Amino acid sequence: MPIQALLIDIDGVLAVGGVPIPGAPGAIRWIEDQGIPHRFVSNSTQRSRRQIAERLNQAGFAISEDQITTPIVSALRLLEEKGISVCRLLMTDAARSEFSEAGITESSGGAEAIIIGDAGSGFTFSVLNEAFRQINDGALFIALERDRYWMSGDGLTLAAGPFVAALEYATGRDAVVLGKPSPDAFLSACAMMGVEPEHTAMIGDDIRTDVGGAQAAALVGVLVKTGKYSWSALKESGVKPDMILPSIASVRELFG
Repeated sequence: MPIQALLIDIDGVLAVGGVPIPGAPGAIRWIEDQGIPHRFVSNSTQRSRRQIAERLNQAGFAISEDQITTPIVSALRLLEEKGISVCRLLMTDAARSEFSEAGITESSGGAEAIIIGDAGSGFTFSVLNEAFRQINDGALFIALERDRYWMSGDGLTLAAGPFVAALEYATGRDAVVLGKPSPDAFLSACAMMGVEPEHTAMIGDDIRTDVGGAQAAALVGVLVKTGKYSWSALKESGVKPDMILPSIASVRELFG
């Protein structure tokens, strides 16, 4: 089926450590000039959407905050649906700011939900043990993402996934996962653009999270050979991309 819209990952696809992938800013300008509907779908929970947009724009892009979708957006929607306003937030201060701006109160005791993002060095034993106890006592267990790792400026870096898995193992409970590869991460972005999943391509550097997750949601999965891409990860995943591009700079190839 012809591709009519794009979902584009950020880290490893547009930039690595704040440095743009060669040709990436020009590729996004071409997408804009062609009038192709698109959204930037990131599992990043280290920064707020405002900070993500500012960093990309400093790197030579022209991307607005409302073009970016992160798991925090989905989390806030879920909390509203369930009437939850008191949470324990395991994430960076920047990510916490989006919750506080939405009226969510953080509490280390009596939290109705434990929400885990990428806390980096904040994942200490005491923090994880406290989260374990609260989840065990019945708090809603939400994972903003469960990526295994991501490509930072100084190399591959653990993401939130390994810590989410540890708490799942310890509590015997599965987290409610909101970021990619959850189908909602892709389908909600398609709905915002008013496009059908079958006519939408997801471009990412993670064979499981981006490509496999998109294909499971009926989107076209496109893998780029930048960021965390590796031939061994592709081979071991068992996922077959619909197309592989050298980088986002070759995006025109998706449209013949």
